[in-house]
Amino acid sequence: APPLKLLVMSATLDHVAVAELLDGAPVVSSDGRQYPVETRYGAAYQLRDPVVPAVVQAVLRAVQEEDGSILVFLPGQREIMTAARELTGLLRAGGHRDIHVLPLYGGLSLERQQQAILPPAPGERKIVLSTNLAETSLTIEGVSVVVDSGLVREAVFDPPTGMTRLATRRITRASAEQRQGRAGRLGPGTCYRLWSEQQHRRLVARATPEILQADLAPLALQLLSWGVEDTAELAWLDRPPEGPYRQAIAVLERCGAAFQNDAGRFQLTPHGVRLAQMPLHPRL
Repeated sequence: APPLKLLVMSATLDHVAVAELLDGAPVVSSDGRQYPVETRYGAAYQLRDPVVPAVVQAVLRAVQEEDGSILVFLPGQREIMTAARELTGLLRAGGHRDIHVLPLYGGLSLERQQQAILPPAPGERKIVLSTNLAETSLTIEGVSVVVDSGLVREAVFDPPTGMTRLATRRITRASAEQRQGRAGRLGPGTCYRLWSEQQHRRLVARATPEILQADLAPLALQLLSWGVEDTAELAWLDRPPEGPYRQAIAVLERCGAAFQNDAGRFQLTPHGVRLAQMPLHPRL
């Protein structure tokens, strides 16, 4: 037997492309859930529409119609904190003191993240308001209901300005299926989608790979530290775009991290070698 086995796991990757890149590697597929999930669609809505009021109404509906804890997907921390305040007030006013509203996002302390992940006390329920952090393999105990805003906030690189900005976008069909499956981990569940069934059919199948829309300066720094100047030297699932990669090399030159030698090839300066050892963007 070979001494090393490599297993590539993902809920949303294009497995055909990955298998081809790995010389026809075998594919093992799983549905991603153990139990059936009923899906309930909402009315059509646009990106410019405020999302928190619609989410709050869907959560209150789920509280009345379903048992068990509820996992809510929102695009970011701002929406999570706003929804948490509104839901906490409305639930207390309605006498639901056995339902606890808990945020879950990357900036929380480990202790507060654990509060959202652990099962509720007997006789109690929880509403976990999360970013797409909970879209991963993370299992939140007690959840049998998902309320999905259908939105995600992503970092997008803007080549004309050379800066990265956050953009709120609709999720893909693959992401929607992944979120829906969170309701069927521990038993039959229900998923409330805030968009219409017609809008769902128009969602793109998969997200644009990050390498095609990200700031490539950190990648260029890493490749030069390996002695790779031309991205064509490596096999890629998605090759970095030529224009943004040239721009990334120019950023490294301005940072004093790279220079073009007499042979016309780019290499790192001693300063660039130090930068490559630090877990920071080269600009920082």
